[in-house]
Amino acid sequence: MLPQRQGSLRLFRLAGIDVYLHWSWFIIAIIELNYRQNSYSSLFWNVAEYLTLFLIVLLHEFGHALACLQTGGQANTIVLWPLGGVAYVAPPQRPGAMLWSIAAGPLVNLILLPVTLELFVVVKGLGWEHTSPNAYSFLYALCLINTVLLLFNLLPVYPLDGGQILRSLLWFILGRARSLTVATVIGLVGAVGFGAFAFYERSIWTGLVAFFVFTNSWRSLQQARLLRLIESAPTRSDAACPVCQAQPPLGPFWICHRCRARFDTFVTGGVCPNCQLQFPVTSCPNCYQTRPIAEWRQPSPTPERASG
Repeated sequence: MLPQRQGSLRLFRLAGIDVYLHWSWFIIAIIELNYRQNSYSSLFWNVAEYLTLFLIVLLHEFGHALACLQTGGQANTIVLWPLGGVAYVAPPQRPGAMLWSIAAGPLVNLILLPVTLELFVVVKGLGWEHTSPNAYSFLYALCLINTVLLLFNLLPVYPLDGGQILRSLLWFILGRARSLTVATVIGLVGAVGFGAFAFYERSIWTGLVAFFVFTNSWRSLQQARLLRLIESAPTRSDAACPVCQAQPPLGPFWICHRCRARFDTFVTGGVCPNCQLQFPVTSCPNCYQTRPIAEWRQPSPTPERASG
């Protein structure tokens, strides 16, 4: 399950992207600072280390968001939470656009890697290990944090970046739905692996990662199943998405978020037939963009008048 903006503190807005900090971040920050209080002789360095971790995470998420915008997609929110950060990106539904939007995040860490390594080598050569042990330990932690984040995110386990990169590459070969199915199955296997490791190490954090991977992989597996149904369904000739121009499928492929009933929004005019909830916008099953249902309607072609 991903963090939402509800209950989050808005920090700032940059390049049209709002950055939020989830409330649980503060609780975990206190726990982590207390846990690592013996790593430095001053609390200042503990705070600096923790803030630097999330600065690197923020740069990583901006890599995703800016790359998505470059492809013509939508990306306007980043939420920082205890497990890292989430950039809410919606790239165009093409494998190349998806691949670039996902790969740009780890690319930021890859660019930072030689910078942090070189900085650590320089201070080590200057003897800071003995003359400035706090600064030396901080720079070592900075180097280690960036390296671990890079390697962890490249694990081919959905929904981690590596798993989504794998899915994007498979998309070129297998198509949209089948590639997502394969990636999410690998994600479920990875979640079991994380869970076993968490049990062996008695690690709460790894257990949370296992739960995060499992819930998101399971949800995406259901999405892949729905995509397969949509791809095989007949389409409407009287409507088209205002964004991608794809004709919507015929059938109950829309779900009411209040009562979870499935219905065909174009049959009911955007009203849930079960609880009568009115939906002001309609989501496109192809590109996931939302627009008022009136914008989907296609005018009937006007018969041409024959000249005589």
